[in-house]
Parts: sequence; structure tokens; C-alpha cells
Amino acid sequence: MRKKNKRIILNNVTITDYAAEGKSLVRIDGKVIFVSGAIPGDTVDIQIGKSKKDWAEGRAINIVEPSTDRVVPFCKHFGTCGGCKWQMLPYHKQLQFKQQEAEQNLRRIGKTEIPDLLSIIGSEKTTAYRNKLEFTFSNKRFLTNEEIGSEESIAQQNALGYHAPRIFDKVIDIQECHLLNPVNNEIRNTIRDFAKEKGFTFYDIKEHTGWLRNIIIRYTSTGELMVNICMNHDEETDRILLLDYLLKKVPVISTLLYTINPKWNDTIYDLTPQVYFGKGYVTEKLGNLEFIISPKSFFQTNTKQAENLYAVAKDFAGLTGNEVVYDLYCGTGSIGIFVSDKAKKIIGVEVVEDAIEDAKKNAALNNIHHAHFFSGDVIKICTDDFFKINGKPDVVITDPPRAGMHEKLVIKLLEMETPKIVYVSCNTATQARDIALLSEKYTVEKVQPVDMFPHTHHIECVALLILKSNN
Repeated sequence: MRKKNKRIILNNVTITDYAAEGKSLVRIDGKVIFVSGAIPGDTVDIQIGKSKKDWAEGRAINIVEPSTDRVVPFCKHFGTCGGCKWQMLPYHKQLQFKQQEAEQNLRRIGKTEIPDLLSIIGSEKTTAYRNKLEFTFSNKRFLTNEEIGSEESIAQQNALGYHAPRIFDKVIDIQECHLLNPVNNEIRNTIRDFAKEKGFTFYDIKEHTGWLRNIIIRYTSTGELMVNICMNHDEETDRILLLDYLLKKVPVISTLLYTINPKWNDTIYDLTPQVYFGKGYVTEKLGNLEFIISPKSFFQTNTKQAENLYAVAKDFAGLTGNEVVYDLYCGTGSIGIFVSDKAKKIIGVEVVEDAIEDAKKNAALNNIHHAHFFSGDVIKICTDDFFKINGKPDVVITDPPRAGMHEKLVIKLLEMETPKIVYVSCNTATQARDIALLSEKYTVEKVQPVDMFPHTHHIECVALLILKSNN
């Protein structure tokens, strides 16, 4: 063990196992070291960051001898961009570790009896599988270690890409991204080059200055392409110049919008995107169903895997055509609509009003008249009076954000005593926490992991919970 720049470096350490969230581990003298940038079987030099009595965190700064499982990453930005951290792992190994992490989280955090997990459902496509990407403008380009160590003076430059990991005010200038159809590269690089040519200012997150802020791209399986450019303030002449140029250079764009965002944060949910060209939304398909996606709507970002995910939820629900199904955190109504052919009634609840408006349009678009959608807090909406009007649920499908369900909602579900809960999660840790709370009245009957995001550590997971009095 030696110190370098007041940092501890561990040399020639062989990684022994996978931990969680994309990190691997090794045990040294009884102390667990969680290591990023390495996979089991690698022999690496580790720079230690946080260090406690029984554990420490570090990152691999040199691969002394690669694992026999290692493969060559396919993206030029790998190692700098934090998006696809597992490109050096073959896909079957990624699935193996995701299955392992899901099971460990559910057993360790859930602290309740669960059956053996079903085998994880892998993604047919491992590149260009997303239907949405967001890129950020910044007047502070992230510099690589090679650039920093260079004797040449390198001025901070404008960049358009992803935020550098753990550095909020610097952006990696992305030249290519393999997560979405290659048209994303054409759009991003066209806008960047034109903005630099015309001297348009890029956003400074610290000073809240600059004009261009974000680009949001949606590309659907139907071939529709929506681009929304977010600006700090309106510069009408320059805006028209930029948008017209983009439409000329990328004529496959089906709808183009811009959003003026004068706030300090990047969220657009409280803003109004303006339609510059096209119908202002795109249409996606799940099986034979069509869905309208507006600029502010949430929709599963891997369309093909969303079909598989929803098929699992539908199977777990075990619908016969006589059930009232409550779809909580329903977004644009996609899950509820997907299972509606087997349900007596669908009740969708979502706090985002624009998403509910899309859900209503989606139900009408698919000639589904027994689906009803309500905007607001589930806790406030699901009252006894509401149940009298709409019926108590026979099945609840809940698909919360990464933070999981609010504790008040868990308490509400325990009060409702719905016979079945189908819990769709994008975070097995918070899912396990919620299952532990629900275990007061529910048992876990089935668990199915689904890989929505190849080359990342994220895992989607569906669990079927049965009311104990019904067992």
C-alpha cells in the first residue's frame, strides 16, 4: 500500500465478485473494497476514495491484467461518459449480475420470504434500444485526464452532451451515442456545429447565463421523430435561424418544438413547449396499441422491452375480464391500456396532469371506453366515496419512480386490502423496502426481473403480491 497525492493506491488487486449498481468487490484483510470500473477476474490498481473501518470505495485506475470475460467497449466515449458502464462485460454476464443483484436486494432489504426469481428477460437489442435521449449545452467542456496533463493550453470550450459523472457544471462533448437511432448523432452534431458557427451562447449552470440549455429527442418505433430544444430566454431571430436550419439538415424530424426555460433547474414539467413544426407529439406502438407521447409525458424508454414488461404485469394480474384494475403512477396510461382487454374497468391515477390528458387521448385512440384516468395524489383520490363511484380494486398495478412508493401510499394499500398487487419497479432496493412494509398483509408469490437498459446496472422488476387472507 502506498500513497500518491495523498490518496491510497492498492496495486495488483484481483477482483473477486460483483457487488451492486455496477460495482465489483474484493476483500482485503477482512475489509470489503467496492470498486468501480472493474469486473470480476480483473487484476487492477485501485485508487481508494471513501474509507471506513469495515469497507471502502475505490476505482480502477489501471488494468494490470484483464479478466477473461472482458470485451472491447464499442463506444469512443466509454470510460469518460458514465452512461453505459458495462460495455466491457458480455451481455450474458450483465444479465447474470443483474439477476444476482435483484435477488440480493429483495432478500436482504425486503427481509421477507420470497420465491426463487424467474430468469431475467434480456433485451433483444443491446444498442439503439432507447426511444428518448436528453443532451445538455454547457460553456464548460469536461476535459480528459490526457488533456489536463498536456503541456498545451486548452481553453474551456462549448460542449453538447452528457453531464460528467459527479461534476454538475461540466459536460462531456458527445460525438456519438449508441443508445438511440443514429439520427440522434446527426441532430446533436448539426445543432452544435451551427451554434458554434453563429456564436450562439451555451448555458452556464453556475451563472445562469447563456442561451442554449438542452435538447430532448424522442424517436419511436413508428419512425416518428420529435425534437425539443430548451432555451434560457427567447431570441426570436436566432431561434428561427436555428430551427429552420435543423429542419433543412434533418428533414426526417416529424415535430419540432422549443421551450423557454428561465428557471435555475432543467425540468420542463411546469413549462409550455411551443410547437414550431409538426403536430407537437409523436405516436408510439406497443403491440397493436397506439400511444400519443407529448413533450412532457413519461413513457418507457425501451419500447420493445416495455412490451415484455407489461406482458409480465398482465400475466401476474391473472385477469379474467371481471376485475376492476387500478393503475397507480399510470403516466400516459400505457400499462392500464395494455391490460384493458382482460379487465372490466381500468382506473388510472397520476399526479402529472399532462400525462393524464395523454392517457385519456390514448384510451380514445384505441377505442377503449372502460378506462378512466384521474390527475392528483393517489392518497387524496382513493377515498371511500371514490370507491363507491368507481369500485374498489380487485388488482392494483403500481409503477412508481426510482424513489419507490410514498409511505402514505403503502399505508393506503394496506388499508385497501386489494386481493392482488402487481408492483412494477425500476429500483429493486426501494421495491424491496416497500415489499417489507406490505408484508404485514401480503406475501410475494412471483418475481420477474426484466432488463430494460443493457450496458447499465439498472434493473426493472415485477413482483406479484397476494393478500394473506386470500392465500
